Amino acid sequence: MPDDEYLLRPDPHDPRLTERVRGVDQTGAEIETVVTVERPLTIFLNAQEIVTAMTISDHPDYLAIGYLLNQNMLQPDDVVTGVDHDDELSVVVVRTERETNYEEKLKKRVQTSGCAQGTIFGDLMEALEGVTLPATPLRTSWLYALTHKINTTPSLYLEAGAIHGCVLAHEDKPLVYMEDVGRHNAVDKIAGWMFQQKVPTHDKIFYTTGRLTSEMVIKTVRMGIPILVSRSGFTAWGVELARKANLTLIGRARGKRFTALAGLDRIVFDQDLSYVEDESARHRRKAAMHDD
Repeated sequence: MPDDEYLLRPDPHDPRLTERVRGVDQTGAEIETVVTVERPLTIFLNAQEIVTAMTISDHPDYLAIGYLLNQNMLQPDDVVTGVDHDDELSVVVVRTERETNYEEKLKKRVQTSGCAQGTIFGDLMEALEGVTLPATPLRTSWLYALTHKINTTPSLYLEAGAIHGCVLAHEDKPLVYMEDVGRHNAVDKIAGWMFQQKVPTHDKIFYTTGRLTSEMVIKTVRMGIPILVSRSGFTAWGVELARKANLTLIGRARGKRFTALAGLDRIVFDQDLSYVEDESARHRRKAAMHDD
């Protein structure tokens, strides 16, 4: 357990998550730098192999459960009887009371825009039909306090880069911070943690460092979270789906700035911007040129 307000967050000094490697810089001088470690992890649902994901493997149980939930293979009312992880074999098996067989569904995968070979199943679009997300307010004072806390949290990104982060928050309090080589994995780990801990979703905020794509919107809606925030930009389909589901969608959230393109009725503008600091250079992440 971290010694700050997070319930769970990465340990950037965990020796399993990074390696030091030697090379040269642009002048030819020898250097030593820290790089993120990625490993394959094969996920089984009962006796059926589902997918092999590239991941930092820090929370394989949460990743497996969250992936299966967000691919509509596990249902919110399913009873998980066990999660078995074999580190040597790089395998995690999720066992349920309900018998499962997704052979036909596995044939209908569609490649998504995300890194780390994220996939989404065609029938996930049905998850948006008839969805009613709660009218949870978002105060801009919470948003600014939250993004500042997240950006100054010790992280693998600040230690080694080449990684995405996602945070589950309540009002201005970050609760769980997950990182991985693909933003989809980070989302799934939070979804798995919420399922295991039976965490209510109606009053939560979801934050990601990655782009606000259709898959990010669908996964947030499937988790029942009404507010999605990113420091990065949008895709047109992501915006369209967020408006359809009445998901509050906020992007380019850095320093004093943000852009909201969906679910605007939840936003309460209560923050005096003269008291908000610009983002420091140390904590900037990659961003589109036009966002600067």
